[in-house]
Amino acid sequence: MKKAIAVLSGGLDCTVASSVYAKDYEIHAITFNYGQKAFKRELKASKEICKKMGFSHSVIDLDWLAKISTSSLNTSEDIPEVDFNDLDDLEKSSESASRVWVPARNTVFTSIAASYAESIGAEIIIVGWDKEEANTFPDNSKEFLESFNELFKVGSPIDIEIKAPAIDLDKDEIVKLGAEFNAPMELSYSCYKGTENHCGVCESCMRRKRGFKKAGIEDLTIYTK
Repeated sequence: MKKAIAVLSGGLDCTVASSVYAKDYEIHAITFNYGQKAFKRELKASKEICKKMGFSHSVIDLDWLAKISTSSLNTSEDIPEVDFNDLDDLEKSSESASRVWVPARNTVFTSIAASYAESIGAEIIIVGWDKEEANTFPDNSKEFLESFNELFKVGSPIDIEIKAPAIDLDKDEIVKLGAEFNAPMELSYSCYKGTENHCGVCESCMRRKRGFKKAGIEDLTIYTK
């Protein structure tokens, strides 16, 4: 069977993205520890998803990224909380995004994933980048995806392509895609805070909540608020 690398944080988007290719590829998932508050819960979710889907799994520690980051995801700074009205307010959502931005995170993750892909002869790297979050996170954008794939054409001795099945989708469309491919969305973990249950008030939780609601699909997530 063809091989693939999946960048898997345990979140909703990457869980759905990986599920799209689960039948056609032997998937090796990689989860990154860059000192984020949610790492333990992300790891738990990633392990459960990999067990359910039959993926092999590795964890990569990035201590240096934790040390240089000033993001609220991996410092003592409070995680920003938002309400539904903030999600479509570009100024407010951009401010929230700036507080959780980790330096070059997806650039680093994807480069490391390329090393794994070359080492095992994987044809694709699966990521959960999506249209909705690309509004405030440029490393989720279609332009970023296309640029990285162009880089691989000149920088890798084998044919590798990044696959981002959610690149043109908003969160509700991702939820619908997950339902179509029987993705174990109930096992995924999206909260920035790292609490046992989803906090329900960070931007990631709010987008998750809204996505299920707009999709009309039952949300089995347990939220504190």
